[in-house]
Amino acid sequence: MTASTTDAPRPPEPAHEPALGPALGPALDLAPAARRVAELLPAIGPEQLGDPTPCPDFDVATLLDHLVTLTDAFTHSARKTPLGAPETPSAAHLDPDWRTALPDMLAELVAAWAEPAAWAGETEAGGLRLPASEVGAIAVNELVVHGWDLARATRQRFSVDAASARACLGFAQQFEVVVPGLFGERVEVGADAPVFHRVLGLEGRDPRW
Repeated sequence: MTASTTDAPRPPEPAHEPALGPALGPALDLAPAARRVAELLPAIGPEQLGDPTPCPDFDVATLLDHLVTLTDAFTHSARKTPLGAPETPSAAHLDPDWRTALPDMLAELVAAWAEPAAWAGETEAGGLRLPASEVGAIAVNELVVHGWDLARATRQRFSVDAASARACLGFAQQFEVVVPGLFGERVEVGADAPVFHRVLGLEGRDPRW
């Protein structure tokens, strides 16, 4: 998706959401999560694109389209050049070159959020204006949780580094308080479960999927 540069009437200002409590920071390293997603792609066969995933209503192709879209969107968010609300993910929209395009896009995402300015002030994500630190945390969460979705759907192993897992847990706990039901029905995993299993449970996923 590209931003229009025509002389069309100025769109309305994006909705401004209140901060979700203390800033979700400090700056996070997106490289481990992005690298893990990229490592999954070579092993995905065309026969798997229609397979179900832990993400409700998404088959593998639709999930890949979502990953392409969100990677592009969060790169623009880091650069403070947001794209606005995304289109609904669809297998029909999946870039036929996703296997080579997505790793390059993930590298751009990591580079964009490696800039200190990316974490300063506010930016937009999905048409909402939020503190940049929260948007960065959302980006990490999207990569990690949807990376797990993709790995489970394509029968691959998936590991999450400790820093990313903790960031996702903080994100999920804050959003659950501010926007109850955002992730659907919680899956109970137990207070002593591994950190990432607690993330999955809070975001409506069964770690045993």
